[in-house]
Amino acid sequence: MTHVTEHPLVHGGRSAALATACVRGGVAAGLGLGALAVLVTAAWISSPYPDGGPGGALHLAAGLWLLAHGVDLVRTDTLSGLPAPLGVVPMLLSVLPVWLVHRAARDTLDADDEGLRPQPSPSGAVAAVAGGYLLVAAVVVVYSESGPLAADLVTAGLWLPAVVVGAAAAGVWTALGRPLPGQRQTAVALRATGLGLVTLSAGGAVAAAVSLAWHAREAQAAYAGIAGEWSGRVAVVLLVLALLPNMAVWGAAYGLGPGFTLGTGALATPLGLVGDPAVPPFPLLAALPTEARGTWVHGAIAAVPLAAAVFQGGRVGRAARSWTARDTALAALGAAWACGAAVAVLSAAAGGPLGTGRLSVFGPVWWQTGAATVLWGACVGVPVALGVRAWGRRAPRPKPLPAPAPGAAVAGPAAGLVPSATPAPAEGSRPDPAAGAAGQVGADPAAETPAGTHPAGTDPAGKKPAGTGTGDADSGAARRDAHVPYDAYDSFGPYGDGGFEPYDYLPAAWESGPPAPPSPPTPPVPPPPDRS
Repeated sequence: MTHVTEHPLVHGGRSAALATACVRGGVAAGLGLGALAVLVTAAWISSPYPDGGPGGALHLAAGLWLLAHGVDLVRTDTLSGLPAPLGVVPMLLSVLPVWLVHRAARDTLDADDEGLRPQPSPSGAVAAVAGGYLLVAAVVVVYSESGPLAADLVTAGLWLPAVVVGAAAAGVWTALGRPLPGQRQTAVALRATGLGLVTLSAGGAVAAAVSLAWHAREAQAAYAGIAGEWSGRVAVVLLVLALLPNMAVWGAAYGLGPGFTLGTGALATPLGLVGDPAVPPFPLLAALPTEARGTWVHGAIAAVPLAAAVFQGGRVGRAARSWTARDTALAALGAAWACGAAVAVLSAAAGGPLGTGRLSVFGPVWWQTGAATVLWGACVGVPVALGVRAWGRRAPRPKPLPAPAPGAAVAGPAAGLVPSATPAPAEGSRPDPAAGAAGQVGADPAAETPAGTHPAGTDPAGKKPAGTGTGDADSGAARRDAHVPYDAYDSFGPYGDGGFEPYDYLPAAWESGPPAPPSPPTPPVPPPPDRS
């Protein structure tokens, strides 16, 4: 009988899974490009002065899609006729392509409920999804070369693969459950990095929003100057929304200290504005500081990186209570370096050239903001981490227990079962010297015994017979030499140890023991003589 072997693609093996992942990447690229194309086409249709036809709208959509991936564009339709670069990426525009790649890679490793669908390896999923996406991107780059916004080939070959591969790797990492490195210090440093980055971004956004509200009149004038018809106003509003994350990064860079450049030879820092800025008319740019010398209001923005460094160091210190000081400092320093690298990448994406000449440098300088972030984390975050660790390791001071009163019962679970070792002496009594450290207190025989009578176990002279009372060594030796039988109340005990007391051989309240020996009979007291 002939055995029929199915093809791996038909059977659904690893090759089919890789092909499916590649298709997913291409579909993700098409969805992002299609969404931008619909938006640009709608704006072109609603414009009262359409120019260039539908082909121009499609070229504009392709250019914006590439710009969202960090690719610099080259404008050819300038007034001077010379090509001018455009490298400021609207960061909100990048959210959609990055999310589509992330989801495509994540869905590639998500198995179905029955586990029948084959899955590629994590590295294979990243390569397949990124490969399918980059195939579509290459076609878009070639198409943009014939339009007014051509792609810069250098940045297209550098930033485009980096963004796509990074987003695909993040999707695979999410599908695997977001695992962190095995060392706990590394995982804590990464979490602290995320906390510091979020604090910096939120603080920069608040600072930029406050500045924009302070210069609201200038922003309104700039908006009215560049937006004529309602379609143009809608386009300007959409562009402002897309640049809001850039505004937050600019505010964070301003608080970190290096500030940002406003053209060649112009720098804005909390200390003041240096040089002659070349600022085009735009609503968001109206919030830029224009004072030549900074005031305390401008210096107050330093609270943003300070808070970020404190939160970052505190996050490390709370997790480092059982670590050494060296490991704590290294983890805090690692978080500072990781946060600095992330801020440098965001600064590079938030700034860039807006043209030639004075506008060739615009926005934060990535290496300066990254270095400032590392310095803030090292100078503030590391001491905070060590201080929080030391505070968490302090031992709680034990509370002093109240001293028990003389003669009180023993406190604890056995309270009420074990009597006090030192009973309170009765009024009018004195300690018995024979009791020693045992703390027994007895009454004075001479003071307690009536005249003419004698206590039990004593002779008429008031002396105790040998071996019956005080634990004296001579009396005990005399007992042993005389072969006197052991008495239950003998202070030497059955082993000849004078440190035992009579109550040491009695059973506790929760134990069962032999009955106590009978007490010796008390001799009768003779009646007084009859004098009648």
